[in-house]
Amino acid sequence: MLGANLRQLSQRAPSISALCRDLGINRTQYNRYLAGESFPRPDVLHRICSYFQVDARILLEPVEEITNSEAGILNNPAVANYLGGALRPVSEEEFPSGFYRFARRSFLDEDMFVRGLIYVFRSRKGTFLKGFEAKDAMRQQGLPTEPATREFRGAVMAQEDGVAALVSRRGATTTSFNFLARIPSFENNFWVGYVTRTVRENVAGRRVERLVYEYLGKDMAHVLPAARSAGFCTEADLLAYQRNLLKPSESFI
Repeated sequence: MLGANLRQLSQRAPSISALCRDLGINRTQYNRYLAGESFPRPDVLHRICSYFQVDARILLEPVEEITNSEAGILNNPAVANYLGGALRPVSEEEFPSGFYRFARRSFLDEDMFVRGLIYVFRSRKGTFLKGFEAKDAMRQQGLPTEPATREFRGAVMAQEDGVAALVSRRGATTTSFNFLARIPSFENNFWVGYVTRTVRENVAGRRVERLVYEYLGKDMAHVLPAARSAGFCTEADLLAYQRNLLKPSESFI
């Protein structure tokens, strides 16, 4: 039963080699587990269960019958082999916890840009982000500007070449999809990608824009100035690296 369960769970990983590296298990030994020729030590079994968000019942019961493994809709048996891999833990190396400064073009005014601050954190093996919409952006949409309405949160998921996030304001009144890939830099602390909003084609404004993240960590000397500059700005107000990565003069493809 363990071998059958591991073969099913392993399909969520990019590859067996990558999975073995993440688990710290020799690939030959892991292949023996898959074949049912060997059983892991308790500490190794704990690592495997933690990685796949299951419990030790994988030794005895089919994984689809273990309720603890059904951690939300993505792990439903109907789609687990297709979308369940998105639930694997996002490592600190891939996307570290702490504050990030972001920038993108405004969806509603092509001549303006939005800068803001988000916080990435871990909870119960998941990776999440939170932040606040700019007050001016809320006013443009005729929405209240109190913090409870402006706050957004999102779940971060691992992708083959970066991370993705589903982000929404309280009550899922709006949702956006974000994709970010790390780019080589001297400090290795920049991500670039795009953000899309879930609106109809004929709704005013654009639906997709380039997105840039800069990791600031938890140093308030960097975080507070970024917080104070949050909101709308012109292209001239963008930092040099933001202009270079957002490519304001080029259409998004």
